[in-house]
Order: sequence, then C-alpha cells, then structure tokens
Amino acid sequence: MLLDGKVILVTGSSRGIGLSSVRQFLRAGAKVYANARLENSLDFLFEQEESAVHLLKPLYFDIRDTQKLKSAFRLIQKSEGKLDCLVNNAGILEDVTLPMLNSRILKEIFETNVFALFESTALASRIMQKNGKGGSIINIASICGVEGGMRGQTAYSSSKGAVLAFTYTAAKELGSDGIRVNAISPGFIDTDMFRSGPKEIQENLIEGVYLNQRVGQPEEVANLCVFLASDSSSYITGENIRVDGFAHI
Repeated sequence: MLLDGKVILVTGSSRGIGLSSVRQFLRAGAKVYANARLENSLDFLFEQEESAVHLLKPLYFDIRDTQKLKSAFRLIQKSEGKLDCLVNNAGILEDVTLPMLNSRILKEIFETNVFALFESTALASRIMQKNGKGGSIINIASICGVEGGMRGQTAYSSSKGAVLAFTYTAAKELGSDGIRVNAISPGFIDTDMFRSGPKEIQENLIEGVYLNQRVGQPEEVANLCVFLASDSSSYITGENIRVDGFAHI
C-alpha cells in the first residue's frame, strides 16, 4: 500500500478533515498517531477500520498544552524512532465582528491555529532531522487565508494567513534536511465547522463554487493528505494547494 511503514501524526482527529485523514492513512497502510482532546473519542475507529487495531494510536490531549504536546512527540520518538509525516489539522473558528474583537478571542484562535502549529512543526522537524530521512509536514489552512473570510472572520482568516506564511518559510528552512512543508486550503467542506453557520449563508456560499455548485467532502481533502504524505510527492514543497471546487468568498 502507498503508505506502508510510514508513521504519521494527525492533530484534531475526532471529526471532519482530521478524522477522514486518519481513516485514509490507515487504509493506505500507515501507522497513525491520532490526537484528539476528548478521552476515548476515537475508540469507534477500532470497530470501523479493520487495520486500526494494529495501526491506530490515539493520543488524547489539548494541543495548546505544550508539555503534553512535547510528551506526545517523545512517545513517538521512543516507540517508532521516526516520524514520517505531521498533519497540523487542529483548528477553531469563532465568528466575531471586528468592533467586538478582543484579546481573549484573538489569543484563543491564534494559540490553537498558529502557536500550537509552530510548536508541533518544530518538534516534528527535530525527529525528522535526527532520523536523516526527511519527512512531510502538511498544514491545513483555508481559502480564508488567501481571500479573507466573511464578515466576522477577521481573526480566523488572519490566523490562516499566518499558517500560509509559515508554510512558505518553513519549506525554505527545512528543505535542506529533506523535509517538505506544504499547505492545503480547503474551501467549503461538509464539516461541523461549515454546517454551524446559518443555512442561507451556506447555500449562498455553495452557489459561488464553480465545480457543480456543491460542498466538498472531507475525504477529498484527506486524499490529498495521503498524496502529500507519500513518496509520490517527493518534489513538492512550499505549496498551498486549494481544495475548493474553484470557490470564491
């Protein structure tokens, strides 16, 4: 299989794109360390995915907890001796109009969407450098980071813009070690985050998608994650790949 022997860590794995990515990685033969905040929230995968018994390793902690994040990477290093791919997927969205934005909301969004991503990438890169065989880091951004978000998404879109700038520079810094760093910018994907908004807004957004005017599926993002984690993408780095059906906000 495409990812046989690969060791992958996915953050924010309990639903949406993260959960779909875990499923696709398992089906491609990878050993997956899946992070989620809620204890036992990934147990159902052991019944639904045949390979999960041997290949799935749940890790329950909040990625904003630096000490627990470091412990997770130490566990992977000790148990596997390597890390082939990190998927920085965990993220939050709060709709707050600019006049109502405050430091508490900004801190919460950036701690999850940006600061934890910086920390996890630094920790992953150390393992990859030590192993000497490179690796792949995949940052889940958003088309909001490219085009700006809707009303109320100033903080969220700014955090995703930071993820993109980080991706480009990290690719330059880590390329000499054979570590590839890419971003994926999903558009309107059928996740809890997208469905949390008013239905009329969802419908208006989907009308702006040129590809069949439909919402995307998490699996369509996960399939790209599998490709970027594999050796088939060995000469691709510093890219932001949109998975949005050619949508515009």
